[in-house]
Amino acid sequence: MPRKALKAGLTLLALALAVLAALGTVDTAGRDYTEAGFKRALITFGIARGLNGVISVAQGTEVAFEPAGIGVVFAPGQILDPVNDLIEQFSWVMLASATSLGIQRVLLDATAWPAFTLLVGVLLVAATGALWWPGAASPARRRLYRVALVMVILRFAVPLIAIASEVLYAQFLEPQYDASNRHLEQTTATLGELSAETRPPLAADDSSLLDSMRRGYASAAAAMNVDKRLETFKRSAAEISEHTVNLIVVFVLQTILLPLLFLWLVVQLMRYVVRLRFGGVRE
Repeated sequence: MPRKALKAGLTLLALALAVLAALGTVDTAGRDYTEAGFKRALITFGIARGLNGVISVAQGTEVAFEPAGIGVVFAPGQILDPVNDLIEQFSWVMLASATSLGIQRVLLDATAWPAFTLLVGVLLVAATGALWWPGAASPARRRLYRVALVMVILRFAVPLIAIASEVLYAQFLEPQYDASNRHLEQTTATLGELSAETRPPLAADDSSLLDSMRRGYASAAAAMNVDKRLETFKRSAAEISEHTVNLIVVFVLQTILLPLLFLWLVVQLMRYVVRLRFGGVRE
């Protein structure tokens, strides 16, 4: 490519970047995506805390049935104890994810700061002027090119990271998030209903013989249904573990690993820019 054509292309690119930075279109998209991820993290954190509360109630439930004088003890808390530990760890993961998204939001505001945008625009104008200035590329001119490119990368890196993370989430992680969130909500409701059914009503001191017979029949029926309830608790525990792990994968990928990967790519790009000699743009 002829050098004048290359310079014209670089000039148009610099103008487009300056206009894009001034308009804030990329910043708006990045901020919207970050807000959406932040809300998802808070919603899931609330589900985790609600599930933790339901499990804590179920763990404190231990009912003894005595049909026909035979004692049967129903203690679902022992089944849910390992799941409760997982939910506690999941709550910390969600808190870390929300914190990560909050930091990204602050960085978005910082890079979209009007003074920083103005500085990037001035550097782009200066670099474009130096590009067309006759003469060989001096060390000062090359330093100006490097500084301008580094500032452009800093200006657009955070919103582009947010956009890329959201695109990957929508493409690969959203179905898993929706399904697991829905299952955890349903399981929370199921455990709440089971815990309420497991607690027997308090007996009144002045109850009649008919009431005593009814309670005895209810106790016998409940005792006969213990295996079914235990199976429901076991199935709920398995589903909680599966979908909690799925959500951990979703949020760790989107809010921690992917941003770190993109940040590493940005650092590598900046190191490459610093090593550039800009020999192709000389007269």
